[in-house]
Amino acid sequence: MKIKEIVGIDVSKLTVDVCIHSNQLNECFENSMNGFKEMLSWINSYITLPKKQTLFIFEHTGIYSHRLADFLEKEHLPFSIVPGLEIKRSLGIVRGKSDKVDAKRIALYGYRLKDELKPSSNTCIKIKKLHTLLTLRSRLVKQRAGFKSSINEQKSILNQKDFCDLFNIQQELIDNLTTQIEIIEQQMKKIVWQDLELKTIFDLITSINGIGSQAAYTIIVYTNKFKKFKTWRKFASYSGIAPFPHQSGTSIRKQTRVSNLANKEVKVILNMCAMSAIRFNPEMKKYYQKRIEQGKNKMSTLNIIRNKLIARVFAVVERGTPYVNTLKYSS
Repeated sequence: MKIKEIVGIDVSKLTVDVCIHSNQLNECFENSMNGFKEMLSWINSYITLPKKQTLFIFEHTGIYSHRLADFLEKEHLPFSIVPGLEIKRSLGIVRGKSDKVDAKRIALYGYRLKDELKPSSNTCIKIKKLHTLLTLRSRLVKQRAGFKSSINEQKSILNQKDFCDLFNIQQELIDNLTTQIEIIEQQMKKIVWQDLELKTIFDLITSINGIGSQAAYTIIVYTNKFKKFKTWRKFASYSGIAPFPHQSGTSIRKQTRVSNLANKEVKVILNMCAMSAIRFNPEMKKYYQKRIEQGKNKMSTLNIIRNKLIARVFAVVERGTPYVNTLKYSS
C-alpha cells in the first residue's frame, strides 16, 4: 500500500517529540508505553488514513528507541529507523536545534523519501540480548586490558615489596573481570545453542577457518540473522572494508580507499579474523605471502582477506551448507 502520510519522531531518554508532516502539528509525549498510547490517540484524531498508509520515521538512538519500535510493531504500524547522520546530511545547511525542530526535520526527510524508504523490522529479543552481551563483554575486555597495561608498567618501575597491596588489588580486579567475561560468553553460547536457527547460522559461519565464536556472534547480531543486508558487499560497506574511488575531474585521481563512515566495532572484529586466517588458514596464508612477495601493501592485502572472509560467510549461509576447503583435496 502506498505511503500517504509521514510522522516524524525525535526520540530522547524521557520524551518523544512528534510531528505530522501534512499539517505540521507538533506534540510531546513521555517515552513510555502510556505516552505512546497517548501519541497514537493524538495522531488518530488528525489522520483518518488506514494504518498501512502512515509511516513513522525516527532516528536510531540505541536503547531509547527500542520501546517505541516494540510498540509500533505490536500495533502493526509501519516504521522506519534511519541513521541520524543520514537525516542530518540530507537537510543541507541548517541553523538552530531543538527536539521540536528535529521532529519536523525528520518528518520532512521522510516525506522526501517516502517512495524509497522501506519499513524496518524489529529485532527479535534473542538478538537484542546477544547485542547487549556483546557490548558488555567489549567494555569489560577494554577495562581488563587497561588494568593489565597499568600493572605491567607499575611492576617495571615500582618496588614490588613496597607496593604489594596495590598489585594484589589490581590483579584481583583482573581476575574478577576475566570471570565475568567468561560468564558472559557462556550466556551468549546458551542463547545461540537453544535456538535452532541461530545455532545453524553459527555452525555455518564458524565452518570457515578464521571465523571464531565472537566474530560469529558479532556478524549474526549486526546482520540481524542476515536479514538486514542482501549481499556481502553491502555488509562490507557497512563494516568499512569496501574500497571506494576518490576521483574528480582530471586533477583528483587518488587511490581507492575504505570509508571512515563505518561500524568500527565490526571492522575491528573482521581485522582480527583476517589476522587469524593468515596464521591458521593455509589458503589465506599462501595468498597473503604471495602478495607480500610481490611487493603489495600489507594492509590492502589484509583488507582483501577481510572481504574474502565476509563473501564466504554470506555464501555458506545463503547456500545452507558448511564451507569446504578445496585446497586439501587438490593434488
